[in-house]
Amino acid sequence: MNDWTAFGRVDADGTVYVKTAEGDRVVGSWQAGTPEEGLAHFARRFADLVTEVDLVEARLKSGAADASHSLSSVKRLRTTLDEAHVVGDIDGLAARLERLAALAEEKAGEARAAREVARTEALARKTALVEEAEKIAAEATGWKTAGDRLKEILDEWKTIRGVDKKTDGELWKRFATARDGFTRRRGAHFATLDGQRKQAQTAKEELVKEAEGLADSTEWSSTANRLKELMTEWKAAPRAAKEAEQRLWERFRAAQDAFFTRRSEVFSARDAEYQGNLEKKQAILAELEALDVDADARGAQNKLRDAQAAWHEAGRVPREASASLDRRWRAAEERIRVAMDSAWRKTSPQDNPLLRQMRDQVAEAEQRLARAQAAGDNRRIKEAEQALASKRQFLALAEQAN
Repeated sequence: MNDWTAFGRVDADGTVYVKTAEGDRVVGSWQAGTPEEGLAHFARRFADLVTEVDLVEARLKSGAADASHSLSSVKRLRTTLDEAHVVGDIDGLAARLERLAALAEEKAGEARAAREVARTEALARKTALVEEAEKIAAEATGWKTAGDRLKEILDEWKTIRGVDKKTDGELWKRFATARDGFTRRRGAHFATLDGQRKQAQTAKEELVKEAEGLADSTEWSSTANRLKELMTEWKAAPRAAKEAEQRLWERFRAAQDAFFTRRSEVFSARDAEYQGNLEKKQAILAELEALDVDADARGAQNKLRDAQAAWHEAGRVPREASASLDRRWRAAEERIRVAMDSAWRKTSPQDNPLLRQMRDQVAEAEQRLARAQAAGDNRRIKEAEQALASKRQFLALAEQAN
């Protein structure tokens, strides 16, 4: 560039020419100074063009510029170069621009291919998102999860670029339709659910009222069974709205607790009483079991008679001890009965007090019959005959056993 005369010249009249392969071309006129200064002036203009070309080339090769824009710049520079008022290596710069145009064309093609790939990928991504949204709209029942996913799809949708406007609009219409469909279906579900919850609330309010009505009952067994049934019904019933469910449950549980707490207190007091009764009966049994029935069977029988009264007066005992006590009592009774039977068999008929008593009763019955016959009262006669026959039969059986 320092040898300006290699690319241009100035005529004596001040006309400035640039040298090209096609010949010299007028680029201007210089009257302000020496020819060298004129060539330098037009050479600086050429240097400005070279700088612009350098910039276009650097941006194109670095990828900082859009290849299509770079190609447009190259074509503009190439077109203006034929008429540019500059002095320099016009042919060299034109050849360089031709190479840059080819490079820009190549990179523009690559960019178009990349955009097409990106468009295809973007289209596939948005299509997949639309299809997922449509599936959610048609099938999803996990309402919160599905709703959150639709929001995520929308956020992802906004990040996808490259789909042509018409196709993008069609896909967006499908997505919006799916989202609206899901919203309507979810709304209908919760409307139905609200109705069910209201019905559940009504049903559980009835359960609560019945439970509260039983809270003061003293019918311990039947009430406890009914409260258990109410609990089963509660678990089987649908859930009411969250706040109503919690409030009703607290009332229901409080009514149950009130009843079972009172029952527990009553049973605890009764158990304490029964424990005292148990100790009394154990003492009665211990006394009976300690009797020497063989030495004094009649005395043992008298003791048993007294013990029977005391046994009944002692009252009820804990259920778990009842069977054992009954077995011991029957064993004591049997032991005394066997002793009495043995003693009776050892007594002569004449000395047997029971036989004497029965004979006296037969004699008394005979006297009543005689008085009835004397009175001529048929009803009394019949009753006296029946009573006498019964007593004679018992006496005969007792005499045979003795």
